[in-house]
Amino acid sequence: MHVPSVTAGYLAILALLYATLALLVIRLRQSNLAPFSDGGNVALRNAIRAHGNFIEYVPIITLMVAFLEMSGTPATRIHVLMGALLLSRLIHPLGMYARPGTLLFWIGRAGGIFITISLLITGAITTLSRTIAGAMPRPG
Repeated sequence: MHVPSVTAGYLAILALLYATLALLVIRLRQSNLAPFSDGGNVALRNAIRAHGNFIEYVPIITLMVAFLEMSGTPATRIHVLMGALLLSRLIHPLGMYARPGTLLFWIGRAGGIFITISLLITGAITTLSRTIAGAMPRPG
């Protein structure tokens, strides 16, 4: 079985991005004296959602890509998939902080989620097709 080293490299970068999003939430919670909610603060609400949205999508997509890499998917395809995930997770928070209706809002929010959902569907279909074809690695 192939160790998913390409996926792991991207995952390390994504983990740093996740830590940044978490620290932003912590900072905003402290400065707004809102330990359990958003305290009615729009910036904190957006930070919480950017952080939450990240953890809602990144693990499952990364896991599917790791399985694909372990099953022999070419490294170039893994770079494309994980590079797209990284891009989507970088632009999505920018859209969360942009003023609604602006170009940055649409590129970040709509573009980020479009890429993310596309990766989710692509990963699921590819993983299912490889599983049905018997190309996924088996334990042991």
